[in-house]
Amino acid sequence: MPFVTGNAPDPEPAMKPRLPAEWEPHDGVMIAWPHPDSDWGEIIDEIEAVYERMAVAIADQETLVILCRDDEHRAHVADRLLESDVHLESVRLHTVPFNDTWVRDYGPVTVYEGEQPFLEDFLFNGYGRRYPFEDDNLVNARLLEAGAFGETPMRHHDLVLEGGALDTDGAGTLLVTERSLLDENRNPGMTRQRWEEAFARLFGIERVFWLGEGRLEGDDTDGHVDMLARFCNPTTIAYCTAEPRDEPHHAALAAMESELRALRRPDGAPYELIPLPLPDPVVHEGRRLPASYANFLILRESVLVPTYDDPMDVRVLERLKDAFPERALIPIPARILIRQNGAVHCATLPLGRGVLPSEE
Repeated sequence: MPFVTGNAPDPEPAMKPRLPAEWEPHDGVMIAWPHPDSDWGEIIDEIEAVYERMAVAIADQETLVILCRDDEHRAHVADRLLESDVHLESVRLHTVPFNDTWVRDYGPVTVYEGEQPFLEDFLFNGYGRRYPFEDDNLVNARLLEAGAFGETPMRHHDLVLEGGALDTDGAGTLLVTERSLLDENRNPGMTRQRWEEAFARLFGIERVFWLGEGRLEGDDTDGHVDMLARFCNPTTIAYCTAEPRDEPHHAALAAMESELRALRRPDGAPYELIPLPLPDPVVHEGRRLPASYANFLILRESVLVPTYDDPMDVRVLERLKDAFPERALIPIPARILIRQNGAVHCATLPLGRGVLPSEE
């Protein structure tokens, strides 16, 4: 099981790499199951119910890889799944220590060279050293050693990069935000030019769309793009908007909308834009949370969409139907998820086609 280490830049690949879009086929989806000895402790029953909902939806279509922090936690998760409606034959449990449930941001990124998948392992430092991260940063290497990815090669890069900071059309265009990628607490001295060179070398990216505007109150990721704007297909971007009465968000999201309207597809045409209005403020203990409908997960046959027990839920689901005409939209209650500042996309990580070993 190859594991390549080294400082960026890395050796030139045998052929041009490609970062796939989320709507492309993948082997499965990985999640890290919440445990009581974490920030979820006081609401562990409620958050496990949400994870069970996601597990049922994912395992109905794809392999579901679940990270469990230790053997006791693994036994608990197995017992809970036995009592649920999850398709157990589609579930794989792995015991590996982790700090945080937001596996999107520290899990491996799938890249293809031709038909060969590679797993790219980046550094994770707890969103600029805000939170404990030591175990999260070792998850990928430990899973590789345990055989979770079979013979799929993994390459390590000495760059801090979180999966939620990236969104791609799968054809060489990448959507990112300046605030997150240029944060000095992640990669001091990193510039747009250096990132673009790294993205071209590692992911085969030809065009990087940098969003300088747009922010959500309560967001602790310095503006991950997966909470703000997402490719739905090669010609469509869904994005957050706010009503004028929502003073903390309206101006910044309107400015981001202007940036999106100025973007052009490779053929020179503008993108079709789908506005996703924010729900009414979701507040916990006096703090507004970054509730966003853009944090959806695209599966083989469906899209898991975060919902907030808000009248806007129905309106957003109707708007997303046009972007995903061949996929069912499955609402996932996210008011509990957002307590820790993330939602469905943050909690999940697709593993590309050819990554997972077949089970005898």
